[in-house]
Amino acid sequence: MLNLGVLISGRGSNLRALIDACAQPGFPAKISCVIANNGSAKGLDYAKDASIPAFVIPHKDFASRQAFEEALDATMEKHDVQLVCLAGFMRLLTAWFTERWRDRLVNIHPSLLPAFPGVDVHQKVLDYGAKVTGCTVHFVRAEMDHGPIILQAVVPVLDNDTEEVLAARVLEAEHKAYPSAVRLIAEGCVNVFNERTFIAKTDDGAGIALFSPPLFSDRP
Repeated sequence: MLNLGVLISGRGSNLRALIDACAQPGFPAKISCVIANNGSAKGLDYAKDASIPAFVIPHKDFASRQAFEEALDATMEKHDVQLVCLAGFMRLLTAWFTERWRDRLVNIHPSLLPAFPGVDVHQKVLDYGAKVTGCTVHFVRAEMDHGPIILQAVVPVLDNDTEEVLAARVLEAEHKAYPSAVRLIAEGCVNVFNERTFIAKTDDGAGIALFSPPLFSDRP
């Protein structure tokens, strides 16, 4: 069983997806602790309901970013964390932390990286007129929204989408993608070489493509 530490800042919906996945028979990971950087994070309630040790470590209590991260690190080491999962954790991490947890620190971002990094992602997608978007699970590096990509899920962008509607569609994909990526890592199927991941266990999907809008031949 791979021990997970989950860092959150808000609603914790991806934490909830990981909790649900870990509760399934045969899932190869468990959540050892949850840490929030503010006490109002709703995800703390999910941890409490699942009897997972949860902690509040306010970043404002520390004189520097690294001092805050050292407190995170100490708590996770105490709980034997092997993989850190960022789940809506709204703090940029220093090179000290990302190197200390190199290839043991993952994030989920609501776009198909490297497209649309940063914030306000869904509005950027709509403003650009993209026809597909999705989410990306990746290993974390010091540069924001960079790092070897583990798994991506694609969803269509529809003509009548609003930012809220599109965000909800992507979030549904996130809740499936994050546990799937964690399973791949826990089963030893993900290898990193030259800043690329190579997946040792996957179905052969060569030649399969998603078209949005559908090709004429695919339409009813």
